Amino acid sequence: MQSPRIEGTKLIFVSEASMFDNKTILITGGTGSFGKLYVKTLLTRYKPRKVIVYSRDELKQFEMQQVFDHPNLRFFIGDVRDRDRMVQATRGVDYIIHAAALKQVPAAEYNPSECIKTNIDGAQNVIHAATENDVDKVIALSTDKAANPINLYGATKLASDKLFVAANNMMADRRTRFAVVRYGNVVGSRGSVVPFFKAQIENGVKSLPITDPEMTRFWISLQQGVDFVLKNFQRMHGGEIFVPKIPSVRIVDLAKAMAPELKTHVIGIRPGEKLHEIMCPADDSHLTIEFDDHYVMSPSFRFFDQNLDYLSNRLGETGKPVSRGFEYNSGTNDHFLTEAEIPDFNAKAME
Repeated sequence: MQSPRIEGTKLIFVSEASMFDNKTILITGGTGSFGKLYVKTLLTRYKPRKVIVYSRDELKQFEMQQVFDHPNLRFFIGDVRDRDRMVQATRGVDYIIHAAALKQVPAAEYNPSECIKTNIDGAQNVIHAATENDVDKVIALSTDKAANPINLYGATKLASDKLFVAANNMMADRRTRFAVVRYGNVVGSRGSVVPFFKAQIENGVKSLPITDPEMTRFWISLQQGVDFVLKNFQRMHGGEIFVPKIPSVRIVDLAKAMAPELKTHVIGIRPGEKLHEIMCPADDSHLTIEFDDHYVMSPSFRFFDQNLDYLSNRLGETGKPVSRGFEYNSGTNDHFLTEAEIPDFNAKAME
């Protein structure tokens, strides 16, 4: 399949299989779980000219170098807070995946200025570097917590999303385009509920703690998240927030699926935590477009001198506006995993 790309007045088709071939891709926060799998996927499926891992942790970079032995892989020590270093690292880059962020909700509440410096100022530095170096496309990773945020982490990611969307309005005759990918709980990620329950079970607890018997979460594997980002580089016009259609789980069902013999006890919702995840808020329903396997939240304003039709993407897929008041909520999702389906999904997600 080929995806169309417009350059000037020319419509150019790019093979899906070769979009990243002979290209240079930079991943901020590239030593995290997403970055490592993204690198593995790029090097396995494509023939990139160079893949640059940009992060501030030298130990994680050293450990990652022991796992990946590839002549086209490069490691840059740097922080997204450092604009000059970001510009330097981005020279000659075609695509950027911005995954760097401070993500721990309690840490963000306790250290708000640090969270703001990384998640907001860092986002602006990525935008500046991409623009200065004429990068082709940039996708920033977001989170469900950016939709109707109730904690600082979510608020900073909402601000970041707004920066990346609005950046398209400042490009004038430059080619750089920006988009955002938003998804929720990644099965098996550090600090998430599956490894927590697993550790509790291995430690021989008599009862699993759950925050609320009504709590639900969207459920996505890390590979699904990586594949979704890859696909959206082909889909994007610029200015979209892409949201995948994925199943939900009830936390009580998860507990029963992982340890059917154990009881559960309620410990209450923690500060900054929601009962259900929201990825497309009802207040943005007038901007939300439904496609077969995802939603797109279009910009709230028209970009200067651009007349983009977000009902159709660069792959030729077409969508339709959702009804007013629609909200993509893990509690009202039309697809829930059953207790029988959860173990198989989790096992495949953590392979």
